[in-house]
Amino acid sequence: MTPIDSQPGGEAVLEKQDTVLKPPPMYKVILLNDDFTTMEFVVFILRQYFNKDEVSAMQIMLKVHKEGRGVCGTYPKDIAATKVSQVTAHARQEGHPLQCVMEKA
Repeated sequence: MTPIDSQPGGEAVLEKQDTVLKPPPMYKVILLNDDFTTMEFVVFILRQYFNKDEVSAMQIMLKVHKEGRGVCGTYPKDIAATKVSQVTAHARQEGHPLQCVMEKA
């Protein structure tokens, strides 16, 4: 609210302004296929970091394997970046070259 005019006696009249909040921009988190990371590890990552059930994890893993990439989820920028970082760190720790990237949805 902003004052639009002062009244005698020091009172301010306020005018209500509507504020419209836009939702944050969303980003897709994507796993990329490689020839070394096991399918079992990809399923583990999908279940551990993206809360996928066994069937959904298998479907995404097969999409990554056959098409070269698969979307794990769509999140606000900070959450997507955190997931990319977590997945990449875990993959390297386990000796896998799995790549995880994000792109604007």
